[in-house]
Amino acid sequence: MVKLPKSIDDTAALLARADYVAERSLATALFLALKMERPLFLEGEAGVGKTEIAKVLASTLERRLVRLQCYEGLDISSAVYEWNYPRQMIEIRLAEASGKVHEASGQAARKKLSQDIFTEQFLIKRPLLQALEASDGAAPVLLIDELDRTDEPFEAYLLEVLSDFQVSIPELGTIKADKPPIVIITSNRTREIHDAVKRRCLYHWVDYPDAARELDILRRKAPGAAERLSQEIVAFVQRLRKMDLFKLPGVAESIDWTKALMALDKLALDPDTVNDTLGALLKYQDDISRVRGSEAERLLSEVRAEIAAA
Repeated sequence: MVKLPKSIDDTAALLARADYVAERSLATALFLALKMERPLFLEGEAGVGKTEIAKVLASTLERRLVRLQCYEGLDISSAVYEWNYPRQMIEIRLAEASGKVHEASGQAARKKLSQDIFTEQFLIKRPLLQALEASDGAAPVLLIDELDRTDEPFEAYLLEVLSDFQVSIPELGTIKADKPPIVIITSNRTREIHDAVKRRCLYHWVDYPDAARELDILRRKAPGAAERLSQEIVAFVQRLRKMDLFKLPGVAESIDWTKALMALDKLALDPDTVNDTLGALLKYQDDISRVRGSEAERLLSEVRAEIAAA
């Protein structure tokens, strides 16, 4: 098990070891979350690297990653726990067949059986409950991904977990973590998350990277790409993000586009290739139609002029 970083610089270096290029403000927020044992709430557009932070932490700190992927209608049975009803029924049938439960024994035997079937051996642990269990003395990394996809009742249930790192189960009582998990919560801001959740977390907005940081990211994530190609991709994507598109391309799309162009053995951008591969970068047809053709040529001309002048 790797020890937690002792400074902001150590935190940035920890992320860099897994090729995650973090700005100092993000490294600071993450260091404080680890130091203070507080959940870190990361908000930002899709594809800017929020989820990757939890994966990188689990990898570099050698911790188990427990991921709760949120969606509309997520409930306690899917997120926290549920009872193994088929196994409980089998236990009841076996008890009846063996004669442990019969009229002579009466109510006391039935009460004991009802207690016996609501024990941990019949409990199915879902991500939030799994995250309260340390493995080899190390608390896991709990990723609550895309919390904005759930509804407010589930947010309310999270308050106990985020405040006290515990879960209340009526039949068993309260289960509390011996060591608090490292909690990363992400949101794409499709709706506002309640203030009660945010108050229990440290907050950081993950923005699109500037050109220098994005070029550094491409060099790490697509090291085989030609330097000229990487520079043109970054300059082109940076310009796209200034346009009024339905969905601006994130870092994930920049990496995908670079790898797609590498697969085509491209050393630089050209208008035909840009038009043919926009689907790796933009995910809505209206955006692709707006950029394809003369607009792509105009952007590419600006990119070439910028790089030539540099």
